Amino acid sequence: MKQASLSVENINKYFVGIHALKDVSLTFVPGEVHALLGENGAGKSTLCKMLSGASRPDSGVIRIDSREYDGLTPNAAKAEGIGMIYQEFNLVPEMTVYENLFLGKEIRKGLDVDRNAMIARSKELFAELGVEVDPTKKINELSVAYCQLVEIGKSMLEKVRFLIMDEPTAPLTTQEVEALFQLVRKLKSQNVTIIYISHRIEELLELADRVTIMRDGEVIQTLETARTNRAELIRLMVGRELGGEFPESIRTPGNMEEPVLQVKNLNTRELHDISFSLYKGEVLGLAGLVGSGRSEIIRAIFGADRRETGEITVNGRAVRINTPRDAIEQGIAMIPEDRKRQGLHLELPIADNISLIKINALSKLLTVSRPKERALIDRFIKALSIKLASPEAHASSLSGGNQQKVVLSKWLSTEADILFLDEPTRGIDVGAKKEIYELMDRLRAEGRSIIVISSEMLEVVGLCSRVLVMCEGRLNGELRGDQVTQENILELASGGTLPAVNIGS
Repeated sequence: MKQASLSVENINKYFVGIHALKDVSLTFVPGEVHALLGENGAGKSTLCKMLSGASRPDSGVIRIDSREYDGLTPNAAKAEGIGMIYQEFNLVPEMTVYENLFLGKEIRKGLDVDRNAMIARSKELFAELGVEVDPTKKINELSVAYCQLVEIGKSMLEKVRFLIMDEPTAPLTTQEVEALFQLVRKLKSQNVTIIYISHRIEELLELADRVTIMRDGEVIQTLETARTNRAELIRLMVGRELGGEFPESIRTPGNMEEPVLQVKNLNTRELHDISFSLYKGEVLGLAGLVGSGRSEIIRAIFGADRRETGEITVNGRAVRINTPRDAIEQGIAMIPEDRKRQGLHLELPIADNISLIKINALSKLLTVSRPKERALIDRFIKALSIKLASPEAHASSLSGGNQQKVVLSKWLSTEADILFLDEPTRGIDVGAKKEIYELMDRLRAEGRSIIVISSEMLEVVGLCSRVLVMCEGRLNGELRGDQVTQENILELASGGTLPAVNIGS
């Protein structure tokens, strides 16, 4: 093993009511990909924030080469060559892509900022990643996936010795993930240490040299990935055997005689003549590459984006949905893909986030029934196993996965019959994913109808009896039953065709 240049020894961190890190000691080696694996709340992101200078340990030592620190500042971490790509983006929404990339390190021509040079360098960066991103677009015009690519681009501009990546592939397509892997391998060949956090066990087994499993703030074990497997990692991570990942009954077809949602000739700036039906008791997948229009479909139906034309029918009755409130009144709920910008009020208490949409139903004569509200909040905290110090703590205090569970709780509390789930398990560990899959199966069995969008192909295949595949703003095909495979989805998503594939039933 090469001489260690980064290590932590007996690191402890406390938050209100939580011992987040418990005597954590780890060694990272130059030129290795070292994965951190654990359930939400295990302490992975907290540890990495110590290394990046975003947070300080309450006790313990950080060693970089021969230097010891009892804590790092962001500037000290940067000076030591530590960079971090956060799970939640650190971008300025009103600025362009290239302005975000070069913020604080602008290219200048004399006294003036050289805009053309920064745009050209930005294009080179994204070409290295194998993707196309318009450097002149503002961040608030980009999807979550493209925001992630900008974050990765920022890290490429820094001459880092240690790069921490927290769930970097969560919003990316298969093609973009492979481009990211190529970048990681390139950095590894340059002796950069990669600390890699992901809940996608398959990609850890493919990419990482070693994996450290954490549970409840403690290091459980560090293994060489070549000498372990998925089953062992899951067992160490959750402390128990999980069994089958997807419920056997979840792919049960819906009642094709009973459409609960029908969409006809839906058009927006990005979408072209979208027509399909959602049936009672089914889990319908919407698949496609990033930018294909997957999320735009449900946002347009939900009234979050403007429609140019299109008819929507709910339970056989034509309805007008111009705003999200209209959709909620029609029994439709939507979990958005971006929990930070669209799903949560981060500086409000967790309890308020969960009860927000139901607050009128919990009130009488403008007074909220606190016992009813508390019962609702406690029910969802228990049902989704949300790890928190207190329901009164701000939502910003939660890990990314637990924030996602709060978003799910808020919308499930509406008891809607039609659920749009956009990346419902992004940033959620394998144990919590199984719980959400089982919840989806119960909702389906109760007669609810679900549209699910996921960048994880295996998730789409494992959950959906029927999948609509998007390509460049159009429905390019419908897959049913045994047709629902990764190969068929990718073929249609990339503009290909399959024999006897229906479009928009």
